[in-house]
Amino acid sequence: MTEPIEDVDAIAAALRADTADLDIYANVLTTSLAEALPAEMVTVERSRSLGDRLAGRAGVVRRIEVHLGDWELALSRHGRGSVAAHARQKVRGVVISNREVAVDEWVQLLATGLARRAAESASARAALGRLLGQS
Repeated sequence: MTEPIEDVDAIAAALRADTADLDIYANVLTTSLAEALPAEMVTVERSRSLGDRLAGRAGVVRRIEVHLGDWELALSRHGRGSVAAHARQKVRGVVISNREVAVDEWVQLLATGLARRAAESASARAALGRLLGQS
């Protein structure tokens, strides 16, 4: 039996979930990634209104960056329903490619990177299992 963690298509399908409402999708995906992956792999930027600060809420996720070795994948929210996805590739710390990509391509790059990391380490495999809702 094949482990679902090792199947890039299964990972991508789980990450895509429901992209019909990009605003909700970005919020769910960024929250899921931030909670499931190790802190050194994920950077989350939030904006907090005065009401958020007074109520002690974390605020709204505006940008998330996932660091996967030579790849940095960023998903940014620019207002209601507008999401921009970026993929940056580095070699020895030098950026060789930085481009805006479609959300589907971003998800595929993320799934491939997560699957590769999971194959290399037990802690990455456990983090991916948490992200996919597995024990």
